[in-house]
Amino acid sequence: MPLMLPDLREQVWRANLGLVKAGLVTLSFGNASGVDREAGVLVIKPSGVPYDELRPEQLVVVSLEDGRVVEGDLRPSSDTPTHLLLYQRFPDVGGVVHTHSTAATAWAQAARAIPALGTTHADHFHGAVPVTRPLSEGEVGGAYEHETGEVIVETLKKLGLSATEMPAALVASHGPFTWGHDADDAVANATALEAVANMARQTFFLNPNAEKIPSYLSEKHYLRKHGPNAYYGQKNR
Repeated sequence: MPLMLPDLREQVWRANLGLVKAGLVTLSFGNASGVDREAGVLVIKPSGVPYDELRPEQLVVVSLEDGRVVEGDLRPSSDTPTHLLLYQRFPDVGGVVHTHSTAATAWAQAARAIPALGTTHADHFHGAVPVTRPLSEGEVGGAYEHETGEVIVETLKKLGLSATEMPAALVASHGPFTWGHDADDAVANATALEAVANMARQTFFLNPNAEKIPSYLSEKHYLRKHGPNAYYGQKNR
């Protein structure tokens, strides 16, 4: 019997391999997923399967409504409830990625937002990449992965940021989550996040008193790539 959603399986499989190619994962850490909202499901990497052994048919199809496994013999990623909640709360999101990439995770472990220090950051993220508050003992002891998604949503809401403006967040003491219009876009955002996290770290090493980019320059760089009047790149590509 043919498997569900072969095209989405292929995209999510390649997105997971893209994390390896970008140097964002170690061992089997991390995961990428994609959603089909019409079908009401998400497709995600199975838990603990090494990337060099991963095949499209091993990906797990999960109900977007209640998180039950719709198709697949393997257990879905332990981070599935986080992905699920982000899809539920952010209707424009089509792909989610979680990694433990070195630089971004260092900022998460330091419980520090990544400030916008230059135009590279401003090109991709609308302001500082936020860090969540620490999860409480009760949240960790309960539905931990679900609460991880809740604290990400809470953080963006408090800052007045949409998931489109800020396609990334650092979970304190844990690591980065990114998202995008599909799985490939979420991987691109994870790659950009690691780059700006490393640049910020190096900047503060060279100048501990470095200040954030002026808002007029930051807005110029962000808006020339994003929004209705963007003019960076080519149309219809």
